Amino acid sequence: MLDADQRTALCAWIGRTLEAGTVTLDDIRPLTGGSIQENWMLRCRVDGGERGFVLRKDAPATIASSRSRSEEFHIMRAAFAAGVRVPEPVGFCADPSVVGAPFALMGLVSGVGLGPRVVKDTSLGGDRAALAEQLGRELARTHGILRAGSPGAPADDLAFLGVPEPDPALAEIRTLRANLDGIGAVRPALEWGLRWAELHAPPCPEPVLVHRDFRTGNYMVDAEGLTAILDWEFAGWGDPVQDLGWFCAACWRFGRPDLEAGGIAPRAAFYRGYEAESGRGIDPEAVRYWEVMAHLRWAVIALEQGHRHDSGQETSLELALTGRMAPELEAAILRETAPERWGAR
Repeated sequence: MLDADQRTALCAWIGRTLEAGTVTLDDIRPLTGGSIQENWMLRCRVDGGERGFVLRKDAPATIASSRSRSEEFHIMRAAFAAGVRVPEPVGFCADPSVVGAPFALMGLVSGVGLGPRVVKDTSLGGDRAALAEQLGRELARTHGILRAGSPGAPADDLAFLGVPEPDPALAEIRTLRANLDGIGAVRPALEWGLRWAELHAPPCPEPVLVHRDFRTGNYMVDAEGLTAILDWEFAGWGDPVQDLGWFCAACWRFGRPDLEAGGIAPRAAFYRGYEAESGRGIDPEAVRYWEVMAHLRWAVIALEQGHRHDSGQETSLELALTGRMAPELEAAILRETAPERWGAR
């Protein structure tokens, strides 16, 4: 884990960041659930008081679309400032000598985040329709974060995200093709789906900050309701409908296909919260398009995860099994893009 010198260096860094007199590390342990990055739970005493933190750093191997920990931290800080329910962003350390790699430090939040458990254990999350509605509101607050120079833009400039693409769907398709090429994957069903997506791409009137992994499994709940939105490593400028489609996609319902909002509630509750907070209406056909795109993107990510294992950089049974999800996702893509469902074009 960490040797004595690293523990000392970490405590000193936390002390400087919090402007605290004394910091001692009582416990540090890895957290399960993060499939791309490493997350450690820290229990500390800061000036005599107990504090909990999560330290997040790069895993030995990652995937092409994942942002750096520095960028993710700045995105979370902008979301926190906008009132989105995220863990408190405490600080970012660029010095690899402290724990062996750059890392972000966040406040520890209580709750459960594992997607299958959240769906199946109805003692979690409180009223499920209310939970879905609140998630819609949190997503709308995220989509209220605009780039610098736009009306209502946050003070914290997210310039490193670059200029928004004028056609986010087509940009997403280009990225997915490049990621497939990057791992040498030849998948005819995905090529079919990507070509279908090109032909049906909807326009995007106004790019906003999108989470791009907003789903059951990336938020935490306790017995009362929502406690935090997690995993901002894919966020960037894009079409707000992309997040709606990702949340409602069948691949993220964890055995409850009847509950179209993330396996927890009917989508009407999710839509209701989003529309009330954002003031935007929702186009069901556009959401449907982005649900197909969700299966395409998840299939590519699954193949990338399998490649991390196959490459030998990070041998992991979980990564290997994730790579084997692609055929099931491809079958769903072929069903959803059948010409009779959309009309031949």
